[in-house]
Amino acid sequence: NIEYLQQFGITEVVVNVHHFASQIIDAITANNGWGSTITISDETDAVLETGGGLQKATHLLQSESDFVLMNADMLTNLNLTAMIAAHKKQQPLATLAVTQRTSSRVFLFDTQLTLCGWRNTATGEEKLPRTAATYMPLAFSGVHVINSAIFSLLKPGKYSMVDVYLAQAATHAIQGFDHTGDILLDVGKPDALAKAATLFA
Repeated sequence: NIEYLQQFGITEVVVNVHHFASQIIDAITANNGWGSTITISDETDAVLETGGGLQKATHLLQSESDFVLMNADMLTNLNLTAMIAAHKKQQPLATLAVTQRTSSRVFLFDTQLTLCGWRNTATGEEKLPRTAATYMPLAFSGVHVINSAIFSLLKPGKYSMVDVYLAQAATHAIQGFDHTGDILLDVGKPDALAKAATLFA
């Protein structure tokens, strides 16, 4: 993912570490950050999930008006330049990369791709902070473009960015960026590493 970000001119990276932190830091050091400037945000004392982890790293990111957040276990060939351009044009609190695919949990959007809610497709549970005539279910790809205004809305603790987005969706625009058709691979699954090596060789 560090090399992926470099393709789009992003060379300053903050990496959250928790599981296998020392091995990750050793790999970054041994490879000189793969040519990027990498700062570590250490979560070895407690795993804070995406929301709490972002809040802890606030002091490392506040100088930027917008920034990219990526889940480390998701690999994609999404055109990040196009996604950032859409974010800057619409100026929402956050833009979320999404695709039309089967998933146990999906975000629900209106016809303008504004976030309205979330659904657990296995249980039928729904959270709908914003109403719409119809809801379009799209699965999250683990890539966010976020405005720094979000930092004032984050509190210390352990929580997901999904919780943040659902809490803010009624009062802030949060947009989807549909990149259906792109490669998207979850390398957190055991059989995915060999496939990733083939797709991203």
